[in-house]
Amino acid sequence: MKNTNSFDTCSDDLAVERLCVNSDIDRIIAQRYSRRDVLKLAAGLGGAALYPAFAASEVLASNGGAAGTTLTFPEVKRGADENLEVAEGYRAEVLIRWGDPLLAGSESFDPLHQTAAAQSRQFGCNNDYVGFIPFPGQEHRARALLFANHEFTQSTLMFPGSPRPKDLSKEQIDIEIAAQGASVVELEQVAQRWRVCRNSAFSRRITPWTPMRLDGPAAGSARLQSPYSKSGHASLGTYANCGGGLTPWGTVLSAEENFNFYFYGASRDRIEAENHRRLGTPVTGNPRYHWGRFYERWNLGVHPNEPLHVGWIVEIDPFNPDSVPVKHTALGRFKHEACSLHINRDGRLVAYMGDDQYFEYVYRYVSTGRFRPDDRANNRLLLNEGVLFVAEFRDNGSLVWHPLEYGRGPLTERNGFRSQADVLIDTRKAADLVGATPMDRPEDVEVNPVSGEVFVMLTKNGERSAGRVDRANPRANNTAGHILTLKAPDNDHTQREFHWDLFLLAGNPDDRGMASSYPERTSRAGWLQNPDNCTFDREGRLWIATDGNRGPGECDGVWACDTEGRGRAICRRFIRMPYGAEAAGPCFSPDNRTFFASVQHCAEGSSFDHPSTRWPDFKSDLPPRPAIIAVYRDDHGLIGS
Repeated sequence: MKNTNSFDTCSDDLAVERLCVNSDIDRIIAQRYSRRDVLKLAAGLGGAALYPAFAASEVLASNGGAAGTTLTFPEVKRGADENLEVAEGYRAEVLIRWGDPLLAGSESFDPLHQTAAAQSRQFGCNNDYVGFIPFPGQEHRARALLFANHEFTQSTLMFPGSPRPKDLSKEQIDIEIAAQGASVVELEQVAQRWRVCRNSAFSRRITPWTPMRLDGPAAGSARLQSPYSKSGHASLGTYANCGGGLTPWGTVLSAEENFNFYFYGASRDRIEAENHRRLGTPVTGNPRYHWGRFYERWNLGVHPNEPLHVGWIVEIDPFNPDSVPVKHTALGRFKHEACSLHINRDGRLVAYMGDDQYFEYVYRYVSTGRFRPDDRANNRLLLNEGVLFVAEFRDNGSLVWHPLEYGRGPLTERNGFRSQADVLIDTRKAADLVGATPMDRPEDVEVNPVSGEVFVMLTKNGERSAGRVDRANPRANNTAGHILTLKAPDNDHTQREFHWDLFLLAGNPDDRGMASSYPERTSRAGWLQNPDNCTFDREGRLWIATDGNRGPGECDGVWACDTEGRGRAICRRFIRMPYGAEAAGPCFSPDNRTFFASVQHCAEGSSFDHPSTRWPDFKSDLPPRPAIIAVYRDDHGLIGS
């Protein structure tokens, strides 16, 4: 279904509307930066809204970005090579890699003789989200659990000969399936360094075959009934897991994202045809995965309802390896990037989420019940009953949250909704109808634990035309992305109207056609492209991981900046990834003395036999291996300070 935009206009005339956009953007920038800091650029914008950008000479002539910021680490220089680089005075250590033994009796990794049985007991591939969970009551002790999503697999980097997906054998596809899902790892701290506890009773692999259940308003819907779920309450497995989040009661939320790539064949079911189109299923042409050749579960011609079992937020209890994960339908079905929780001042639980695709939306969920610190049973019901909202960003800087409730506004039988289950299964369609603002690929949406300000990572949108520019998405052909902030009135995150503001317009300042903007004290190493995941340290500073900062002489990485004061939005580069790798899943230990991150799909764009890097092992008989790193200061001090 076609996306529509409902932002207010200054005039019915498009040319006048663009002038109004320019005026408003100038005002927003002027509030944050002085006029001597900005330079209006029109080149390359194709008639879209002009946007102030700092002249390259101003950006690059600064004194290393040190003035004004509270961050003290020396910045990692720009560049690209086969290594992982971290700021001077810090060290990065590999905690666990694809194929490392995890469960009791696991085999050592043998890339030339992989089996599905071995992979199902080893750490999975392409780890993304990372969650650090201290043992209850032992936040400052030397034991913790680490949770990781395994988002996807790449056959060309996974198997000798670099086979294409369509050429994989059943055995190789079984290995792919076993490598996805998630892992739970126990850590122990020795000499102020974390290490993996092998054969831990808490170790767990979750795969696309793991039994699960559905809860919330859509559970039991006839649309969710299948040969694997006769009643519509059971589900099977999770995959395409990207970002995530932690709950205050010690569980993990895993976000199912690009699930549409996994379905083979074409559905003949007219009932679900609209839903499949809106979510990009079935994939036309050559699908990314060919699991459906061997398993009818992923063959749309046989099981057209199977895609409705993915696209949810999955809750997993890492402290109970026998627990059944739960898919929370109350949080909606779309391409979830992550799920950030916030306990509102009245005790209600608020969840923020992004739908990671061009022209998709930002969502908020508000629970009906209230959080009770010492009542885990009560708290685990909070994601089962509540109201899902979608955001409309207005030109005047206000944001309106529209409830997605059956029978309200256009969400009626006349438009194809017969129940709240339909609204949640067809979340994108419902959001279209209530007038949500299509965004530039919303990914992570996180709440600053110090200020309560909400940060929205908008990675990019190369398909936005000049005619579709709006104030919250101010650039046509936005290939570099930007960051917005949302402020709840009186810090009450259940209010219907918020205020939004621009935090950062990313991109290379030397590319005048990109029209990026940075504070004048940003250094040559401080600009970034394609913000993706983020986290905050205990001072409320923002740490940004990128996905797409790759190119000639460039690699992805992690940047950090203040969110308040003179250093607000002055980014400093902390980590540089090896060739082809994405930085993902940044998080801190509670004491802020360890920084964790995923190094995902290193050597992407090359092959198993001739990789662009063999990080992290650098051995001729081992391929590049995605891994989780732990970063420490050499003097064991606080990260960043």
